Amino acid sequence: MIRHVLAPTSQQLEAARRVVADHLVPTPTVTISLRGRPVLAKLECFQPTGSFKVRGALSAVDASRREEAKGAVITSSAGNHGLGIAHACSLLGVPATVVVPANASMAKVQKLRRYDIELIQFGDSYDEAQAYAIELADRRSIRYISPFNDTNVIAGQATVFDELLLQAPELEHLVVPVGGGGLISGILVSREDAGRADIRITGAQPTASAALYHVLRGATMDQVVHHPTIADGLAGAIEDGAITNELVANSGVPLVLVPEIDIRRAVREVAENNGLVFEGSAATPYAAITNDLVDDVTSRIGFIASGRNISHELFIELLQESAH
Repeated sequence: MIRHVLAPTSQQLEAARRVVADHLVPTPTVTISLRGRPVLAKLECFQPTGSFKVRGALSAVDASRREEAKGAVITSSAGNHGLGIAHACSLLGVPATVVVPANASMAKVQKLRRYDIELIQFGDSYDEAQAYAIELADRRSIRYISPFNDTNVIAGQATVFDELLLQAPELEHLVVPVGGGGLISGILVSREDAGRADIRITGAQPTASAALYHVLRGATMDQVVHHPTIADGLAGAIEDGAITNELVANSGVPLVLVPEIDIRRAVREVAENNGLVFEGSAATPYAAITNDLVDDVTSRIGFIASGRNISHELFIELLQESAH
């Protein structure tokens, strides 16, 4: 079933800005060295939940609290969105149910268990967890909050770009990690709202799991093949008819595919050279720039370092790979 979702209105963008400003401190934008080249990095890995997803979660939970009689919400997540919902619900006093696949990142599952939420592990993929969460929301008559195909989530993610414009007015080109498209959609909406079409946007997806890339080129969902990737926050399918598909398609922004070996190397490199912990999703745009997958060598370029929620075991494994 196709869920019809609209792009955020100016009023919804403003509501998102208010609730995010009330509960989150702006994350820093810093200049890091990327193989000798100065590159701007918006450090969303410094969010209290370890990911930018808390922005959209706050916006959506706040909207549910204002608009729904029950207020309670349910979501599906590969991990980071679930953490954002759990954190937002704890701040705003809203009951939450989070459904994650059985093979979700253990680092993220352990963090979810620290919150007073109903945590359900269901299915062998994000798609199965999502289908179950939507079914459960219908049975309970409560609001389902998609990690990406949700008007208020997109409005919350737009606040990333709002902050960037203030922190780095010299920015000319931004590379964004892309999964379902919620973050890049929010950035596109904010860019339009600010009248900054002069700033180029490029999306970066892991080659191993790039549903949006292939669907925008005519593939159907059953034709998209997913392989394991350490960029688990970007993995999985998208929704047929999602507003994010429409926003990205209409924008004409290019999407580039990043091989797994380059993402793994990027996690190591950013830790060794810049002292930062990135999960695979955050390392994907870094790898795209490093490996010249982005068509730009002259602009003042930057990227969204989307999160830090990587398991200790995987992080150590990646650091040890650098010795070979």
